[in-house]
Amino acid sequence: MYKKLIYLILCLSFFACPKKVTPPTPQEVTPPTVEEKIEVEEPSVRGEEFISIPELQNVYFEFDKFDLTNEAKEILRKNADYLIANPQYEILVEGHTCECGSNEYNLGLGQKRASAVRDYYINLGVKANRIATISYGEEKPVNPNAGPPDSSLCKPNRRAETKVRVKK
Repeated sequence: MYKKLIYLILCLSFFACPKKVTPPTPQEVTPPTVEEKIEVEEPSVRGEEFISIPELQNVYFEFDKFDLTNEAKEILRKNADYLIANPQYEILVEGHTCECGSNEYNLGLGQKRASAVRDYYINLGVKANRIATISYGEEKPVNPNAGPPDSSLCKPNRRAETKVRVKK
C-alpha cells in the first residue's frame, strides 16, 4: 500500500509540474525595421477652440463612404497649401455623417473620414504633429432631419471640416 502511494506521489510530482519556458535569445528577437510606419501623436484638441476660416473649405463624401473624390482632393490641395504657408496654426479635422445609421456606426465613419483627410494632408506635406482629428458622427448636422441619404439636403451633413487655432 505504501509503495503504491509513494509511486503515485512521485509520478504526480514529475508529470504535474509545468515545464520551464526559456526566454528567446537575442538572435530570435526581430528588431523593428525602418519601413514600419511611425505613428505621430496628434495634438490635443483640448484648450482653446478651433475655428473655421474662409480660406479652408469643407470636403463632402458620398453616402456610407470615406474615400476622397477628385473634387475633394483638389480642395484639400488648396487647403494644404494654405496650412503649409501658415505654420502658426494647429489643425483639427472634424468628421461628420448624415443621420442614417446607429450612433456607433456614424462615429466610426466620421473618424474614418477625418483620418482620410488627415492622411491626405500629411501626404501633401503638412506636418502630422499639427493635425488632430475628431468624429462628431451625426451630432452636428448642417441640415437636421434631412431625410433619406439621396436627399439633396443630406449631402452637406456628410463632410469633413478643417478648423484651426493659433499654436501656443
